[in-house]
Amino acid sequence: MAIVEKKETILYIEDNLANQKLVQRVLERQGYDVHIANDGLEGIALARKTNPHLILMDINLPNMDGKEITTRLRSLPHFAKTPIVALTANSSGNSRAQALAAGCNGFLTKPIDVGAFPEQVQSFLRGQVDRLSDEEQNTQLKLYTQQLVERLEGKVREMQEANERLRELDRMKSDFIILVSHELRTPLTLINGYSFLLKDRAKQAEAEADSQLAYIANGLTKGIDRLGQVINEIISVSRIAAGTLDLALGPVRLADIVKGIVADQQETIQSRGMTVLVEDFSRLPLIQADGTQLKSAIENVVVNAIKYTPDNGRVTISGRTAPDAVVLTVADTGIGVPIEEQRRIFEHFHILGSIQNHSTSKSNFKGGGLGVGLAIARGIVEAHQGRIWVESERRDIDNPPGSTFHILLPLQPVLSTANRS
Repeated sequence: MAIVEKKETILYIEDNLANQKLVQRVLERQGYDVHIANDGLEGIALARKTNPHLILMDINLPNMDGKEITTRLRSLPHFAKTPIVALTANSSGNSRAQALAAGCNGFLTKPIDVGAFPEQVQSFLRGQVDRLSDEEQNTQLKLYTQQLVERLEGKVREMQEANERLRELDRMKSDFIILVSHELRTPLTLINGYSFLLKDRAKQAEAEADSQLAYIANGLTKGIDRLGQVINEIISVSRIAAGTLDLALGPVRLADIVKGIVADQQETIQSRGMTVLVEDFSRLPLIQADGTQLKSAIENVVVNAIKYTPDNGRVTISGRTAPDAVVLTVADTGIGVPIEEQRRIFEHFHILGSIQNHSTSKSNFKGGGLGVGLAIARGIVEAHQGRIWVESERRDIDNPPGSTFHILLPLQPVLSTANRS
């Protein structure tokens, strides 16, 4: 038999490695350009990429079987007339008729006859089409449609069961994290007590010029405070994810919250040469909110702005009224947020950049953290029926464009029962 003069492309969709190699070897010896796909989704993608002249299709494939893949390919205009040939070891019953009814042009069985196989492939490339009678075509189409509906029903049921398992695992995960966090708090309380005694002794030591003891006491206190923050963050993000965040509502003055946050961050602000400007909040009305939770949310945004602003930069905090709401704005001169990431930065554990550059210090430029601060902020703001978003042109370390975070809070949030204390 003559060798194929013009190199034609053949796609073979098959999950068995031995069958792949045999068919590929036989056809490539005849001059064909053969591409292999291991399953249906890969096959559909590869078909779109390579535009094959002929597609060989195993019927018994995982996830999507060969008939379903054929139906999908036939729905794409480019493959409406492409020869698709079933190549399967399943020749029992009405397998051939169902494959043809699903859109295959032919039906070949495995194992292939190495001598006859190239000629069979050429016949289908030249236009050979195996056909069913109209009556048999209609009968097989009805059976095939019924099978598709049954498979779809089975897949929907599997997805429902899988989603239920995922919800249960998510609940168990949240419960476990909260349990571990509470267990960590027990020894932390004990350590904190001894730290207080040590710090008190260090005050006396300063008078005795024992500066080393004072240094150790201060370092221990900072470490305990940081560990406490981490535990609180873990508990907060777990409760937000589980929808169990309780709010104790009362009148809140944003000016007092912002003033307290800036005071808490003074050490970091001074050590990095930052400027934090707080505009006049005196005209903002009182809002109904959980003051403790709201402070945590705003503090996470402010700390984030400081963290991603280079040393000697500026952060400006302002507020304005809106219809039935107030809007707090935190603007910085930092490195910015890529447009494509501006939604994702509020997701749990999402961190911009590589964690290989992670720093344990939360106050340093681009310092570390768990990647949950903005997620906690969003969870708390949304629990108040508010909204948080960011505006930034781009992310640029060399020429920082800055970012502006907005927090919209309704004056009288309508809370669900789950969020009431």
